[in-house]
Parts: sequence; C-alpha cells; structure tokens
Amino acid sequence: MLATPGELPDTDGWAFEFKWDGVRAITYVQNGLVEVVSRNDRAITNTYPELRATGRLPDVVLDGEIVALDQGRPSFERLQLRMHVARPAQDAIRKVPVAYYVFDLLHLKGDSLVHLPYAERRKALESLGIDFPEVRVPPSFTDTDGELVLASAKEHQLEGVIAKRVHAQYEPGKRSRAWVKVPLVQTQEVVIGGWLPGEGRRAGTIGSLLLGVPDADGLRYVGKVGTGFTDAMLRDLQHRLTPAGRSPFTETPGERNVRWVTPRLVARSSSASGPETAACGIPRGAD
Repeated sequence: MLATPGELPDTDGWAFEFKWDGVRAITYVQNGLVEVVSRNDRAITNTYPELRATGRLPDVVLDGEIVALDQGRPSFERLQLRMHVARPAQDAIRKVPVAYYVFDLLHLKGDSLVHLPYAERRKALESLGIDFPEVRVPPSFTDTDGELVLASAKEHQLEGVIAKRVHAQYEPGKRSRAWVKVPLVQTQEVVIGGWLPGEGRRAGTIGSLLLGVPDADGLRYVGKVGTGFTDAMLRDLQHRLTPAGRSPFTETPGERNVRWVTPRLVARSSSASGPETAACGIPRGAD
C-alpha cells in the first residue's frame, strides 16, 4: 500500500507517523524462517541479515522501512552503503548497521489482517511486543494534532509525516488516499535513460546520469546528476544498466558522448533546485 502526496489532514479520524528515509520492505516469517522482499518483490534477505531477528516472532507478514541511522536519524545516504552489497561481510554490518521500522501487520498466525481497520492492525502489531535492536515499532500518534507531529519531524530533521485513516483497510499494491504523505524533503522518482563517462577519478566509470520523468508523450528529459554516488554504486550501475542504440527521451538532450540505456531503472532524486544539482540514490530492486 502506497501513500498519496497531499496536505496534512485537519479532520478527526487520522493517525500520524513519521516518514522514514529508507527502503520499503515486506517481511514474511514462517516457522522461524524469514524472507524479506523489496517494494518490487525482489528478494533482499541476504542484503539485510539483521532482519532475520524477526524469526523470533510468530508467523507474521510485516510492512516497514529499512533504515540506517546517522546520529540517531535515518540517513538514506548512509543506507546506500549497504543497498548495493548483496551479501555484506560482518565488517560492513558493523560499520553501517540497519534497523527495520515496522509500521503495519498484514498477517498473523495464518490469518489475514488486511481487511481490518488501521487502528485494529496497529493494536495487533503492538501486542507482539517487538523490541529488538534490529527491529522496532515506531510511534503512531492518534490523539495529537498533526501539525505538532509535523513540527516535531522538522525539529528532528526527519523526512516528513504519513497520515493514515484509522478506519481504513490495507490496500495491497495501491496508492491510496487513506494514506497521505506530507514530506519535508522534496524527492522525485526519475528514470535513468543514459549516462556520461566520468573524468579524473571517475575515468572509466559513470560520471553522471541522464534522468527523465514519464508523461503522456513518453520519457521527458529533466536533467543530469553526478553526485550522491559511492564507488560501489557506480560499479553496480554499470552492471545493471542495459545499453540501448538510441535515446529513450522524447527530446534528445544536447549532450555529447552519451551512453544510452534501456529506461527501466528508477532512481530517487532530491533537491531544492532541480535535478541539475540534485543528489541521487539508486535503491536496489527499484527497477
């Protein structure tokens, strides 16, 4: 279930949660065995072995966000150091530990809960008593003004707030108006359509990505970005991007030496001034 961007609701019947800057994941636990999948159903259990702590729970299906903390706050930039490591060594896990912030319970002991209202699912989730270092249940505010929750998110430099109707069912695979996301940091999902070779330290690798946004006419070019990458990300990108013979954009950018690619990999771009100066993150399994 996905949230719809919008304004903070000012009526009764809403719960408010903090918006975490991480990677969405569904976790299946059965007889102590754990399987974690990304938003696009890619298996990521081995990428985040910390989530195997959920195997201590009864049979459940959980919805939540994988985060990496930096001075107590979730940091997407820090999380990127783990996203592109399929089987991290213990040293990598110690340097960049992750936690799973569980915010919904979809199945419990073989029974589906998706038809229940949010308030009842939340009560069932809290009854599990989840309190592991690697797996936590973040707060939900039902008797607090949403503006206060948003102000708190801003004070602690969090990504924003998610408002959820307390009487709404869980709608798998849908972007629903029963969940409203109110971001403090503006992000845009963009599609990679090409790349430019790097220079200097990046010679022989990717220097910058050419990004587009789908619209009614096709893939509209919106700019290029060359920051926000680690060396591991660049190596992973060169492996994952599929070369194409021509530009996928409706209007070909005026760049030279572009390596065109099949437009299937989605990136997250965040900036106050547009993609030309944006930082870009490539979540594993985002295509």
